[in-house]
Amino acid sequence: MTPAVALQLGRVSNLPTVLTNVLAGIILAGATPLDLRTLPVLLAMSAFYVGGMFLNDAFDAEIDARERPERPIPSGQVSRRSVFASGFGLLLFAVLLIIWVGTGFAAGTGWWPVVSATCLAAAIVFYDWFHKANPLSPLVMGICRVLVYVTAGVCFNLPVNATLLTGAGLLLCYLIGLTYIAKQENLGRVENLWPLIFLAAPVAYGLLLAAEQPLVGVFWIAFTAWMLFALWLVKRRGAGDVPRAVVSLIAGISLLDAMLIGGAGMYGFAALAALGFFLTLALQRFVSGT
Repeated sequence: MTPAVALQLGRVSNLPTVLTNVLAGIILAGATPLDLRTLPVLLAMSAFYVGGMFLNDAFDAEIDARERPERPIPSGQVSRRSVFASGFGLLLFAVLLIIWVGTGFAAGTGWWPVVSATCLAAAIVFYDWFHKANPLSPLVMGICRVLVYVTAGVCFNLPVNATLLTGAGLLLCYLIGLTYIAKQENLGRVENLWPLIFLAAPVAYGLLLAAEQPLVGVFWIAFTAWMLFALWLVKRRGAGDVPRAVVSLIAGISLLDAMLIGGAGMYGFAALAALGFFLTLALQRFVSGT
């Protein structure tokens, strides 16, 4: 497998959104990312994401052969078997890293992070295996991202607090709306708009945060404006608008993280998460985000 193929299979342009998810999970759990454990957790969540993307292509190889023959597996750039092996290998590597984080540090929180990481691996495999015919696949995808929040959080602090659960719930709502749009990407249109109401939840919550902490308003405005831009693309439905909306909403995950981190009073890390948004957009110019 060449590096170029690996980058394409792994949709690595979206990795900054995973990294900002980790920052948000740690901070919402009541901890600080200025900890030696942060780096292996970032690496583990990146491996989960890239491994999941590999498996997505491996499981979808037959469908891609009909609908997207230019993808690496149907075009013969890499074998399906090697992509399966790489994907599962990355998931195993990620779980092993979390075992080390939970049990190998003096301040480790034990085996609960491993339980959460194992659930994340199982959710990723289930989504990749059964997302095409599953009407609840947007929920499953949302759960995958929620478990990134939760796994990162429990690596640093137990028990799980209400702030982390609230942030995870808002991320779940956002991912349900995003994934529903992504499921329609190959159609070039979105047939029903009602699932997009889930996107309103983080907007409403962010407005409440901004009312209490005016500085959060900066992140709320950026998040809301960008989401409305993506939804305008969905409504316009011109050539390429739906795929563009999908990658735009993916980048917007980092703006949601920034807003939630700001709500926790960590404005420096909120600004760092916002940079993840710009980095995602920049990387998507070179590596497709879908």
